[in-house]
Amino acid sequence: MLRGAAGRLVLLYLPTYSPWLNPIEMLWRQFRREVTHCELFASIDALVEATRAFFDRYNRKPGGGCSIIGAHPT
Repeated sequence: MLRGAAGRLVLLYLPTYSPWLNPIEMLWRQFRREVTHCELFASIDALVEATRAFFDRYNRKPGGGCSIIGAHPT
């Protein structure tokens, strides 16, 4: 597989800790702001419900989660 990608494969060396370069970190930051920041849930079920509501809200929007991480849907 690697030989087949020869010439098209580019390795990017990232710093050991670089959350600004990792798209999932942007998603977790938004999740924390909207769902868990300064929030104490009465149960795991309440946390799961809040988590589902967060992702449902973004999945209903065109580009949803992609808008958080800076990606453009194809």
